[in-house]
Amino acid sequence: MKDLKDLNLLDRFLFAEAMEDPQNMRDVLEIILGKDVVLKHLPQTEKEARISPAYRFAKVDVWAKDTDEVVYDTEVQGTNTKNLPKRSRYYESIIDAKLLKPGERDFNKMNDIYIILIAPFDLFGKRKYMYTFEMTCKEDPSVSLEDGATRIFLNTHGDNPDEVSPELVELLHYIEHTTQDMADGCKSERIHKMQKRICSIKSSEEVSVRYMQRWEEMEMEKEAARELGLAEGRTQGLTEGRTQGLAEGRAEGRSSMARLIDKLLEENRIEDCKRIAKDPEFCQHMMEEFGIE
Repeated sequence: MKDLKDLNLLDRFLFAEAMEDPQNMRDVLEIILGKDVVLKHLPQTEKEARISPAYRFAKVDVWAKDTDEVVYDTEVQGTNTKNLPKRSRYYESIIDAKLLKPGERDFNKMNDIYIILIAPFDLFGKRKYMYTFEMTCKEDPSVSLEDGATRIFLNTHGDNPDEVSPELVELLHYIEHTTQDMADGCKSERIHKMQKRICSIKSSEEVSVRYMQRWEEMEMEKEAARELGLAEGRTQGLTEGRTQGLAEGRAEGRSSMARLIDKLLEENRIEDCKRIAKDPEFCQHMMEEFGIE
């Protein structure tokens, strides 16, 4: 476990704490998008989004809306889980599903939306700091769908500083290395002010207690989920063992379930970990999603 003072903005806890400050959120959005952003409400962190109780939920890192009714979902991702493009599609879909009131017939009233994902790796291998995706026609790329949806993937290890703003490059480096030395090396006044606010967060006793409580809760949830999953894996292994050999079935069931649990925990999908222990059909679905046999 890292100390609070050693966290970077790529750590979800610090990112959420920092972006609850609307000035930090505004600065980050303005630097990324290169335009003025005036937030309508306070940003919401770790906002749970779900279409139906029957389907998996997702926690949006930071959700915000501006005075033009544009919605922003901003995420940080420390590791490449090999599913981020489709995950961004899922986040967009569950946010879209809540943008119109029941009975509303005019789909043009849907808000514009930005899904922004910040990561310390190059998802597409083109060594760019920013990859922006909007729907265009395959047969004629000059034709845009203009559906109001934009997905942006940011790579802190880009190699094309001439194609983006110098302030964006500084911000991405600062997000990965949120230190006083890094901030001092930036020319951006917005980053200097952000560093002062983040220093205040890191030195806060209240935030420190919250961080410790969050870590303890996550560890307890992970352990409980792991135990539930392994228990189900043992049961599954014993059942398979009746026809395939007891020892082989037990070992196979434990091994597959353990790998699935590890994959889910890597993505902090605690609720899914708990559910696989009780719902064999959902467990099989998760096995297929991660390619586990």
